[in-house]
Amino acid sequence: MNNLLIGTIATFSVVTTTQAQRIGSSVEYVTALTSNWKGDRLPDGRPNVPEIVLERLQNCTLEQIWGYLGNKGYRNQVEKNWVILKPGETMTGRVVTAQFMPTRPDLDTLVRKQGKAEGRAQKGGINIWPIDILTKGDIYVADGYGKIKDGTLIGSSLGNAIYGKTGKGVIFYGSVRDMQELKDTKGFNAWVKGHDPSYIKDMTPTSINAPIRIGEVTVFPGDVVFANEYGVVFIPAHLVEGLVSASEMTALRDEFERVLLQQGKYPSGEIHGDWSANIKGEFRTWVSKYPKKLAITQKDIDAYLAKEGH
Repeated sequence: MNNLLIGTIATFSVVTTTQAQRIGSSVEYVTALTSNWKGDRLPDGRPNVPEIVLERLQNCTLEQIWGYLGNKGYRNQVEKNWVILKPGETMTGRVVTAQFMPTRPDLDTLVRKQGKAEGRAQKGGINIWPIDILTKGDIYVADGYGKIKDGTLIGSSLGNAIYGKTGKGVIFYGSVRDMQELKDTKGFNAWVKGHDPSYIKDMTPTSINAPIRIGEVTVFPGDVVFANEYGVVFIPAHLVEGLVSASEMTALRDEFERVLLQQGKYPSGEIHGDWSANIKGEFRTWVSKYPKKLAITQKDIDAYLAKEGH
């Protein structure tokens, strides 16, 4: 009996230790990573953050997002100092991650074998594997470990393929080639660490839709990314809607405070500090006459004004 038990354990151990690690994460793993998300999910397990929320996020500022995430304990979500294909634009979307590592023959052989077992394309470079799974609204985020020369993860052809699938662009801790052609691709944008005329060389994709490092940030598949000319922020999916509402309220308050300051009706300390009942009443009246359609509701405003410190 003991010999049988020992043999069973030994066999299980061999099977477990020799089983190849997946390149693409399972639905179960992605779901576990993002377990705080309680809404709908995409077929690959990533949170399906609604498009309307992603659109509202575009109106937020880097500082608003940074402040909200910091208050929630997420203090390492911003990466700066990018080379931006089209500065002045803002891009938001759902993250698909990919990890690249320097090629070594034994690793590359294993990755190709595992990729084949997972049904991944065997024609063309294996750097296309993350691109093959992209869908509408996705943003391809890859850790190319800062490699510039021979580290060009895409050129104009793959850039157009990415835009055709997603309607978005890319964020690479690495480089691209064909900058001019990519710039001419309407709707496509890129945040990269550099660019080079060389082709990709000696780089192996070791994981897709697993946690990766982008500079000072740990990025999860299914995070929501906000990128503009001032930096890139990776937002846990379960915090996005609350963040957007809070940012919209902050922006509305800031605008109202500027109006009061210009009127000179109240001392600046009363405007920037806790509001009196009179100022809160004027704020409600001002919001009711606001010339643009607001995403936040009267219920949101009442809840905000009822909190201490407002």
